[in-house]
Amino acid sequence: MDLPEETSSSAAAVGGDVRRRRTCTTGCGRPINVCLCHALPSAPVPTATQVVILHHPHERRHKLATVPVLAKCLRNCEIIVGRKMKYGQSGLLDSLHDQASENPNLPLRRAVYLFPGPEALPFGEVSQMYSSLDDAGKEGLVLIVFDGTWKHAKEMMVASLSFLSKFAVQVCLNFDAAADGGTIFDSELILRKEPFAGCMSTMEAVARCLRVLEPDGADIESRIIEVLRAMVSLQACYLKPLRPRTKLVKNNAGQNKMNNDDKESPCQ
Repeated sequence: MDLPEETSSSAAAVGGDVRRRRTCTTGCGRPINVCLCHALPSAPVPTATQVVILHHPHERRHKLATVPVLAKCLRNCEIIVGRKMKYGQSGLLDSLHDQASENPNLPLRRAVYLFPGPEALPFGEVSQMYSSLDDAGKEGLVLIVFDGTWKHAKEMMVASLSFLSKFAVQVCLNFDAAADGGTIFDSELILRKEPFAGCMSTMEAVARCLRVLEPDGADIESRIIEVLRAMVSLQACYLKPLRPRTKLVKNNAGQNKMNNDDKESPCQ
């Protein structure tokens, strides 16, 4: 008599697991319980800037990867899965490489790749660099981004330099390598712990760059950031509260007791 109830209970549990594993097949492609369809633009946002992202293979399996969501926000977004940019992966980048090879003395380059470093041009100066371009020239701007952990991104950038350096300029957003990076507990735009101040997700970085590169950049940035904010908000619902480590708690309690003993009067 108990067996049917047990089976029913097991079936219910399995059903719950299936519901948790279900993905949205009509829009964002994310699990149902963290669906972002309500936050995505009704249609991918058109941009004059072509965004090209080198997406590390490990990120394809990461639940907090922002590139798949970003690709649904932007019309002109090309994703290359790999660890290195090289000739033959992208028709757009191949054409830029060929043009630069044929005209190596061109003073201005249409492409920039985003990565912090002492040789990188601050992104605030990019608008000045392209201010002399006519409308036709501005239609062809290319933003290249590396998506992965910071360790992987650096490896990807270094491996790609022999190809990119022929036609692209290195640029960076503001950062401070001497200051600690934030976490999801510190910001409504951070999904993973960042290594130092100024680091951000690929999605946020592209949004900040498009603000500078696009004529209506502020609006485009705002629309992308709202999707990222919704993504972080959903993820935050599943966070467990931070608990202080037992050893630290004991140490702090002992230190407090010593401090209290020191404050006692000798006559007591």
